[in-house]
Amino acid sequence: MKKLITIFLAAMIIVTLIGCGNKDSNNGNQGGQSKYTESLDVLKEIVKVYKEDQLFAMYGGNQENAVMDAPGKFDVGKTEELDVTLGFPKSQTANIEDAASMVHMMNGNIFTGAAYRLKSGINMNDFAEAVKTNILAKQWMCGQPDTLIIINVDGTYVITAYGEAEIMQIFKTNALSALSGAQVITETPIV
Repeated sequence: MKKLITIFLAAMIIVTLIGCGNKDSNNGNQGGQSKYTESLDVLKEIVKVYKEDQLFAMYGGNQENAVMDAPGKFDVGKTEELDVTLGFPKSQTANIEDAASMVHMMNGNIFTGAAYRLKSGINMNDFAEAVKTNILAKQWMCGQPDTLIIINVDGTYVITAYGEAEIMQIFKTNALSALSGAQVITETPIV
């Protein structure tokens, strides 16, 4: 009888632990493992699914680390450049571990995209709202982008992108198809 009770209790503990491991949240990955090592991997996965006629001339990274025709790593210590180039609010720099960008070569208002790896425990929805508020408050020069999109990638990464409507639609479609489980948090016109 004691063996039967012990086996029953062990089975109940296993079932309980399995159930606890399946909780989902928009508050970030909370220390879980992402399949991506860094933000640059996220953007590279998206670029891989672009058809040849969809690609545009781009550069990636911050000024000191710029790469041509590909996404690039962005130094998160460059807070002023993060804000000016990507629309990233300075108030959020303590909440990210790394960043990467891809920007239209001729005009960032046609397309600017970035990926950020959030630190563990950062509320993704609050983070997305702060970025959205900062981008929508920008003063635009050389034309205004049409659309802003913010995407959750596995609860660890956030993608922000703004630009011309048709290019944004292609980017969104490619991001959602390239990144398993990616979800749009925000999609809004820029007015």
